[in-house]
This record gives sequence, structure tokens and C-alpha cells, in this order.
Amino acid sequence: MKLLHSRSARAIVVALAAGSLALTGCSSDSDKGGKANGAANKDDAKKQSEQITFGTAKESQGPAEPVPGAKPGGTIVSYQEADFSHWDPGQIYVSDAGLMATILHRGLTANKETIDGKKMIVGDIATDTGTTEDGGKTWKYTLKDGIKDENGNAITSKDIRHTFERLAAKFITDGPTYVQGWLGGSPDEYRKLLPDGPYKGKHLPASILETPDDKTVIFHLKTAQPDFPYALAMAGYSVVPEKADTKEKYDQKPVALGPYKFGEYKPGKELTLVKNTNWDAASDPVRRQQVESWKFEIGPTVSDQTKTLLADRGEAKNAIQALGAVDTTLVKDVVTNKAAMARTIQGFQPYVWQLNFNMEKLKDKRIRDAITYAVPNQNFLMQDGGNYGGEVAGGLLAPTLPGFEKDFDPFGKLKKPNGDPEKARALLKEAGAEGMELLYAYSNTEIRQKQAVVLVAALEKAGFKVKKKELDGATWYEQVGKVSRPYDIFMTGWGQDWPSPSTVIPPVYDGTVIADGASNYSHINDPHVNAEIKRISAITDPVKASKEWNTLHHYIVEKVNPAAPIYYTKQLQISGSNVGGLHYSTFTSYIDLNRLFLKS
Repeated sequence: MKLLHSRSARAIVVALAAGSLALTGCSSDSDKGGKANGAANKDDAKKQSEQITFGTAKESQGPAEPVPGAKPGGTIVSYQEADFSHWDPGQIYVSDAGLMATILHRGLTANKETIDGKKMIVGDIATDTGTTEDGGKTWKYTLKDGIKDENGNAITSKDIRHTFERLAAKFITDGPTYVQGWLGGSPDEYRKLLPDGPYKGKHLPASILETPDDKTVIFHLKTAQPDFPYALAMAGYSVVPEKADTKEKYDQKPVALGPYKFGEYKPGKELTLVKNTNWDAASDPVRRQQVESWKFEIGPTVSDQTKTLLADRGEAKNAIQALGAVDTTLVKDVVTNKAAMARTIQGFQPYVWQLNFNMEKLKDKRIRDAITYAVPNQNFLMQDGGNYGGEVAGGLLAPTLPGFEKDFDPFGKLKKPNGDPEKARALLKEAGAEGMELLYAYSNTEIRQKQAVVLVAALEKAGFKVKKKELDGATWYEQVGKVSRPYDIFMTGWGQDWPSPSTVIPPVYDGTVIADGASNYSHINDPHVNAEIKRISAITDPVKASKEWNTLHHYIVEKVNPAAPIYYTKQLQISGSNVGGLHYSTFTSYIDLNRLFLKS
């Protein structure tokens, strides 16, 4: 999943606004349904956090495995509250568009989960995940034969070059920037290489991006990046064919390489996707074309979605929540209904909600620790779906990451989930800060307003005085992401872009990146953390790197404490009874669209 700058946090806002309050635990396959005995726990997340491997050339071949019991035909309907954020791959960095990209777009690599649950990165339109002979500084890709866009135009290496060069254009503002930074030294330097993108005939030099023939693409990175194939699997690096590129207008109607393409689109009302007849199943290792079409009805609230799907009548039997989730107030109605639970999927999302400390104002670690002990994690969670909305967090890395330590709990949140006010008061007294005043900023959404009441009461019980400042949720991350913001404490959330702590710790805790719009919200600037980020980022063995990132995670939480962990998020979605192939995707944190079919 996701996110590098403030967009990562916005991805969570999009998800929660769409109703993805989430559930815990396991996914369900082929109509086995959700856990009948309620929300799962972190033991169930172990499967999600397994190290994802690079697949072989054979595993990169198509077609994708058949889904047991799948039948062709029909239209699946999806109910959702809000319209989609983007369609242009270069602009895709949040969860809604990322999910849709799994049936519309294709890239050099892709995320693959086999029917028996094995997870890997595979070649998508490339023959494999890439080859490197220098530890990950140079990556070579060969394109498969017969790849075409929806208009029947063959995809060549020039289209790949165009896809990455257009990311330097000024109108591309919201997508990921990993690859741009690796190619140019930084995202800003990359833009300077082609300030107008490829649209005036200029191209990147072969020393950066090389296309020696129509089937070969060679990336020359500034430093070794062993995670490069992971990054290329992001929706933001999907192919935009050169002949089809309409620049800014491409965000209104993209050209598909995947199994489905745009039919009719009425923004804010309805979207229909139909079969892409130029998609070649034999070349695609992850996607399927099982239904005839998709209809996305935009507007129904998560409450209406849940009630309609729970009733399971008429069209709703063929419907899903692609982006929404069971409404918080209706969770009990679903989980106590055995028949309804058989139509659900559930799993951990990759996000962690945390209470950030403005470290330029809260310089005494004892004060930061006192706040952390005082936070009533469980009461926070109860405002956001309870055990079906998340789980109390002991650390700042999600259960979906390799090497997740379910017992890591330096502040005793698992034993005292509603905080330890006595410990907090003692630390505050030790720091000579009894009665200290805090300015707490929070979003003007219903959940955050309820949580603000809970937090203020807990902090005042611990000996603080608290002033509240309510901010507009639509511009939340822009406001708290400013270097000069006045707030002492405020919540943010972060989700990994792929299953590695390298997409969490560097963007959020690197002290060399403190700027307006940057993701280092607490302004942590610890010399040891900075040095370790640089050292570990150079490790080419992903398993070894993961262990080192987890060691650094211990130091950040225990020795620095820039943010109090609050809760990990979960997902719970319900579908109609005629929808088959239900499966929770640990890559998208939503229902897996590529497995769905209609039973009759």
C-alpha cells in the first residue's frame, strides 16, 4: 500500500471515509466466509506478515490460476459512498484508486497471491521481476510478447520510458515518488531533469533509463535498491501508453491494459467497466476476466450499504462493498448473524494510528512518556468499531509487516489497554511539569470528535491541562504537516507501500526530512535514527534488512518515543449471497476483485 508524503495519511482518511473501519484477522476464500467466532487476533495476522518473495519467470507466466467454482458472466455491483480519487496511474497513491487499478492497469511487476495463499512479486508485462548484477543499482526488464492496450496498440519499451518520464511533468502531483528519487537522486531533482515531461521531445539520458530495443528496459539507479521490484508493483507505476496519453485529461478516462476498461462514467453517480477484448489472459499471472461487467454505484452511505447487503434482496445478492465496510453501528447485526458472516471477509489493514508529539515543544521524554501511558487506547478504539475496527497497538509497525512482534509492548498497553494514569502522573511530577498545558489538534469528523473527548479526560486525569483545536478534516494533513504548526499533540496514520519497514521508518522518522508536506510529523531528528536509516537502506538482503528495521523500531519507540502507538486498523466487508470467490487481499486491504464471480 501506500504512501510517502501526506498522501499516506490521506489514504487512511479515504479508507475510513469510505467506511473501511476494518476487522481483524483472516481472509476467507470461495465462500468459506468470515470467522464465525468473532474478530480474529494478532496471531491471525501472522499469515499477512510473512516475507513476500520474488517469483520465478515461470510464476510470472499467465494465465492466473482458476478460482474454484468460478463461472463466467453477469454484472457485479459495488456500492460506495464517494467517487474515485484518480484514474491516471501517475496520480494513484491512495487505496480507492489502487484497488481499481488491479483490474484496469498493468505494470512491469505485480503482486500475486496463489489460491493456496503463497504471496510473491512476479513479472506482469515483464517476463520476470527483473535482473540485477550489481546488488540492485541496475535493473533490466524484458517485455512479454503480445501485450496490447485496449485500442490494440502493442506495448513497447518506449511506452515504459514514456510512463516514467511523464512522472516529471508538473501536472503529476499525487502519485508515489520512490522510483523518481532513485533515478534522479531525489524527486525534486528528477523533475528538473524533464520539467515538461516527455511532451516536448526530450527524454532521460540512457545513463538513467535505457531502452536499447523494443523489448528491453534498463533502469540505472543512483544507489542500490533491492526493493525495486516491489515499488514497480505499485499502481502508481502502471503503464500509460504513449499514443493514448492525454496528459491532464488522462485522469478522466485512462486506457486499460488490464481485463476491464471504461464503459460509461458519470462522475459522482455511476461507473461501468466492461471487458477489454485486447487483454491477453495468457500473459497475465494475476488477473481474471470472470464477470461480464462491473457497475459501481456512487452515493450510498456505509450504513445504507450495510443494510442493503445484510437484507440480501434483488440486486444486492450480486453486490459487494469494493471500498466500503460494515458500518460501525451495524457490526453487531452482522457478526451475530451466522448467514451474514458467511458472506464477509476480514483482515488487518497496514495502518497504525498514532498520537504524534511535537518534539520541538515537548522536548522532555518523560513528558512524552507520561502522555503515552495516559492514552486510553481501548477507549479510542471503541469509537472506531471496537475489536472489529482494530486492535490496541504496542508499537509503530503494523501486524502486516514481516517480522512483526505481537508481544512488543514497552508501555504496557496490552495489560492496561486504557492507560496507566498513576504512572503518567509520576512521570509528570518527576519532570516538574504538573499542570502542563497541551494544545491538542483533531479532525472535525465524528470519530475524531468522540476520541478527543476520551483523550482530554484521560490526560486531565493524569495531571495535564488540555486545550482543543478542531481542524478541517479535508485539509488535515496539510495543516499538521506544516513545519510551523502550533499543536503539541495530534493523530496521524500510516500504511506501508509494500511489505517492508523501509516504507514506514524512513519516510516517517528520518530527521533529515523535516519540511512542509513531509511525513515526519513529530519532527524527530535523532542522530542514531538518521544514521541507522542510511545504513539499513543500503542492505540488499530483505530478510536481514527487516530484522535491522525492527531493531531500529525498538530504539525509536523505547529510547525516543516520537509518537504514542494507539491502534492497528482492521477491515470487515460484506457481500451479496450470489457473489462467489470472496477473498481478502492482503495487498490492497480490500476484497480481491480478481477472484469474484457470480454463482448463477
